[in-house]
Amino acid sequence: MKKQILPTNREQAERLAELGNRLRDRRQEQEIPLEKVAGTTCIQPRLLRAIEQGKIEELPEPVYIHGFIRQYADAIGLNGVEFASEFPTTGMALPPIRTSWRTLPGAQLRPMHLYLMYMVLIVGAVNGLSYFLNRSIQPPIAAIEMQKSPAPVAPSGPTLPAQQPTNTKKISPTSSSSKPVRVGMTLTEESWVRVMADNKVEYEGQLPKGTQRTWTADRQVVVRAGNAGGVILTYNESQAKPLGQPGEIEEMAFPPDPKMAKLPTDILR
Repeated sequence: MKKQILPTNREQAERLAELGNRLRDRRQEQEIPLEKVAGTTCIQPRLLRAIEQGKIEELPEPVYIHGFIRQYADAIGLNGVEFASEFPTTGMALPPIRTSWRTLPGAQLRPMHLYLMYMVLIVGAVNGLSYFLNRSIQPPIAAIEMQKSPAPVAPSGPTLPAQQPTNTKKISPTSSSSKPVRVGMTLTEESWVRVMADNKVEYEGQLPKGTQRTWTADRQVVVRAGNAGGVILTYNESQAKPLGQPGEIEEMAFPPDPKMAKLPTDILR
């Protein structure tokens, strides 16, 4: 139910309309959205809009209106105390004493703790949604790779999940020097890396800049990286060369698989 404007309160309504127009003009000159002012002041947008339009019947008591005007003015670069002093807070008839809080109109329930609770609920909802999305978009890459057939299959092209996973397996490079295939790796930039030795996943995850590792195999070592320019490789003590260009996804087999003709081979020279 809207409040009736008594004759003794008409001055407050007229002054609110004048101050609201000035606040709206100043905000629009600075191209500040009303929602940004609401976020800065923790005042609901509908109350700020009522101030701009001079709708005193949609606002709480004058003491609250005075505080809203002061916060609004501070948020757009004005002197809030001086600006709000132009709005009179006296002369309005006091509301009748009510016996129960259930009979209070919705416009009266505006204590600061309600705004704080409102902000806490928003933060909690955003955090919960973020946690749900993070869990739903991380595919079980390691489990899928372990279920693949042990026979080597030449991929049609390098692919990478939309979100690179965190380390899914501890680094366990083979240190035996008796195996004929030996691949050394040095990271000059952080990159997601997957290493397969003899069709078995030896490591898959994110490696930091400066990491140095060596993998050996009896038949073949396959290296795949999300930032190929930051992964430097050597094959059987050959000259070290990057796996590819920075930021590109590349995969290379050592010794090279004849079926993977598109992969770079100059690193094997």
